[in-house]
Amino acid sequence: MPTTLTLDDDLARLLTAAAQQKGQPVTEVAANLLRAALGKSAPAPTPVSFPAEPYRIHPHHGTFAPGVPLTKMNRLADELDTEAFLARQAS
Repeated sequence: MPTTLTLDDDLARLLTAAAQQKGQPVTEVAANLLRAALGKSAPAPTPVSFPAEPYRIHPHHGTFAPGVPLTKMNRLADELDTEAFLARQAS
């Protein structure tokens, strides 16, 4: 639940330093410190559910149209980008 909490400057500095030292986000460190101060433990992680069947990729054989040189695909992409840019600038 997003909540705004106003902290004194010294507490904010201590919290930020603790987060950097632990390599954790400030919100996570603040939540853990509040739980410890209130005598509560961290909630159990939510179990991850996986789909019943794994996702399968079905590749297919693709070919380029005759006359399209594969060695010049980057040049073609650049030319198409340039044309689209110039068309946008003209309108």
